[in-house]
Amino acid sequence: MKQLLKYLKDYKLESVLGPLFKMLEASFELFVPLVMAQIIDVGIKDRDASYILKMGGVLLLLAVIGLTCSLTAQYFAAKAAVGFSTALRNDLFAHINRLSYSEQDTIGTSTLITRMTSDVNQVQSGLNLTLRLLLRSPFIVFGAMIMAFTVNAKAAMVFVVAIPALSVVVFGIMAVSMPLYKKVQRQLDQVTQATRENLTGVRVIRAFNRQQDEMDRFRESNDQLVRFQVFVGKISALMNPVTYVIINLAIVAVIWISGKQVDLGIITQGETVALVNYMSQILVELIKLANLIVSISKALACAGRIAGVLEVETSIQDPALLGAAAGEGALGQAESRKPVGDRRTGEIDQSGRDRRSGKSPAPGSCKVQFDHVDFAYKHAKADSLSDICLDVKTGQTIGIIGGTGSGKSSLVNLIPRFYDVREGAVRIDGKDVREYGLQALRDKIGVVPQKAVLFKGTLRDNLKWGKADATEEEMYRALDMAQAREFVDSKGQGLELEIEQNGKNLSGGQRQRLTIARALVREPEILIMDDSASALDFATDARLRKAIQDGTKDMTVFIVSQRATTIRHADQIVVLDDGKAVGIGTHKELLDTCQVYREICLSQLSKEEVQ
Repeated sequence: MKQLLKYLKDYKLESVLGPLFKMLEASFELFVPLVMAQIIDVGIKDRDASYILKMGGVLLLLAVIGLTCSLTAQYFAAKAAVGFSTALRNDLFAHINRLSYSEQDTIGTSTLITRMTSDVNQVQSGLNLTLRLLLRSPFIVFGAMIMAFTVNAKAAMVFVVAIPALSVVVFGIMAVSMPLYKKVQRQLDQVTQATRENLTGVRVIRAFNRQQDEMDRFRESNDQLVRFQVFVGKISALMNPVTYVIINLAIVAVIWISGKQVDLGIITQGETVALVNYMSQILVELIKLANLIVSISKALACAGRIAGVLEVETSIQDPALLGAAAGEGALGQAESRKPVGDRRTGEIDQSGRDRRSGKSPAPGSCKVQFDHVDFAYKHAKADSLSDICLDVKTGQTIGIIGGTGSGKSSLVNLIPRFYDVREGAVRIDGKDVREYGLQALRDKIGVVPQKAVLFKGTLRDNLKWGKADATEEEMYRALDMAQAREFVDSKGQGLELEIEQNGKNLSGGQRQRLTIARALVREPEILIMDDSASALDFATDARLRKAIQDGTKDMTVFIVSQRATTIRHADQIVVLDDGKAVGIGTHKELLDTCQVYREICLSQLSKEEVQ
């Protein structure tokens, strides 16, 4: 929670005024038993109706003042809590967006959603209650004890015994329940994950008729959550009855002691009633404190989980956001990562570079360069890519093909720096991608991801993701190249075509074509198409490739595909097998020199079509 307190810096005044007004309310409340004692000892004893009315007016005045202070405290506490959660939620969302794919893969989507929603709301509620009640309840408890001593010291000794006993119960239950609430929140993550998987995969579930299995799985996860909640609820529920028992025993003791003193004329009946009222106030406040501690326990557990996400540092550092000194350090590190020589055997690699000397082409002689690149996913035991060397000139089209899990997507994801290489370097225009600011780097690149993702809104809104100030002419040109113009025109809405969340009102092929258009509208220097035409028929795929080739003369294009026909006309084809480049060359060259490529082609095409 301490790490998150910085979000209260803009609400320091409210954070002070909220508890302050609550303390004022509590102060006026402590005078009520004394006024009641006077009504009994003077007004009722002397049968003085005017005195009773006068003191009744005092009680009413105390009530009005207390209510005003309470409402004021609530206003300031709510303002601080809502402002705190707003700032926290904004920073958490921004932090999540800065995390690289590696951290997001490790933490998990369902966990991040829970942190952004349920956990932040719990912290907001806990902070609100803390500002209003955390100081008020102890103030009333100890204030009542002090006031009891002003009435009668002997009877007040009961308070001295009762309050520590109550504190042991309250804080003991809190110590036990806090770890359990963390366990409850972790199980809530599991329920959220199961819900998300079911909602996003509903079509697959129904296609395989697995509704009952998924309902059983969800029920099991949800029942586990209920069991945890019931268990911790039972422990927390002990608080009220135990505190009631202690308080009621204390009240009995107060009445017993003060009753004897009344008989001896040491104290009055009104003072006895005041002592009982003070004990009742302690009871009410400790019950409030008990419930407050339960809420604070939940809030602290959630705050720790949020802080855990905020403490995760992205593995992709943006040089543009670092200071001058840090920027120089980053450049130095980038330089230190550049290979000074080859560490493997062999003389000439597939790209024609001399591997013994480790010499790279002069800067500017190629657009994209993979220089002895090794890459491994976080916590992976083995590299996903090993010793990848490739030089790509401006305007070339590079086809990337290989079996499932061979590292095709991993390779192209290194170009926009979605992941960082483990060893070696990826360069654009002769400059290591780690030396670019992320925005400057990604402005050069248009990415069509493997999964076609569109956002709720109009087609115009979605295309402007590629270029915010794109003209209609540029948008329609991109739609033409992506072979999407025909179906867009058939809808009759043009660029105002309404797209539902994730593009669910479109077919898979239509979504893919629109994501391609979104990348093309930016007219990037480098276009990456990561198996983004898999839902297209062969004729549309062929027209798409021809349109991109004709319309992007100076654009360097990377095409990842499982189809040999999609990449066979590329200037260079990279054949990956188990993370290694087993062949780099043209279609004809690879048919003669690369057995893996030849097998892929023969599995998809006839011998005549292969040639």
